[in-house]
Amino acid sequence: MNNTLFMKAGVTLFALSFIITAGQFIAPYDSTNQGDLMIMPRRVILDANKRTQELTVANTGSDSTKYLISVIHYRMLENGAFEQIAQPDSAQHFADKNFRFFPRSVTLAPNESQTIKIQAINTNELQSGEYRSHLYFRAVTKNLPPEKEAFKPPKSMSVQLVPTFGIAIPVIIRSGALTLNVKLEKSMFSINTDGIPQLNMLFKRSGNISVYGDIKIEYVSITGRSTQVGIAKGFAIYTPNPVRSFTLNLDKNSGIDYHKGKLNITYSTLSETKPIVITSSQVDLL
Repeated sequence: MNNTLFMKAGVTLFALSFIITAGQFIAPYDSTNQGDLMIMPRRVILDANKRTQELTVANTGSDSTKYLISVIHYRMLENGAFEQIAQPDSAQHFADKNFRFFPRSVTLAPNESQTIKIQAINTNELQSGEYRSHLYFRAVTKNLPPEKEAFKPPKSMSVQLVPTFGIAIPVIIRSGALTLNVKLEKSMFSINTDGIPQLNMLFKRSGNISVYGDIKIEYVSITGRSTQVGIAKGFAIYTPNPVRSFTLNLDKNSGIDYHKGKLNITYSTLSETKPIVITSSQVDLL
């Protein structure tokens, strides 16, 4: 969260910027929605066979809003949180020199949408692997003073908080020979102090590309009956991270006895047809 201070007519305006990163939270398959801004799809992958992609940006609010579009960079932490950076980590590659997009700002009336076109460029000499940056869509805060407006000393002072929201969409460029291996290294069931059943998981990734998909948890009773008790859509492990930990709250269903039976864990790629299993595991409940 970034705080920006503005002074106008005796009022101190703090613009609080909240950035939501796609892949950081549970969301629908194909779209990202935060505040009054919706973007579809929620990530872009370009390669030798797909050099362009269109994003649809929609204003779902009741007021006309201007959105500025820029490029920022992130590292993913082991717990799945994101941290903005200026220089890539070891074995991490930014994609900002290898794509262009247009337009760089849009003004949308309520329920209006517009297309943003993204195109890969200068990719012929890229080494094998994955390059990633993020497009940042930021709503322009209303009622902030123009930068060139002359400053007048205020007769009185008050404070007003003006929230601004943004969404960051990953743009990934893949080149050459690609490798990926994912394993669910550890999984442990527990019930927290509030009585909520949880599954703690540790994933390990190797190779030169990221992975992205859904985690589904099924409870299997001692009689063999299966019940879905948890799902996390859009779970990602970005390069160069070798490890990601994740805790998923499970259904607190009175008809499920978490003291016996087992949990089946499946991590699979997103697909409109048949999902492809990335890795799976099983936890015996005692």
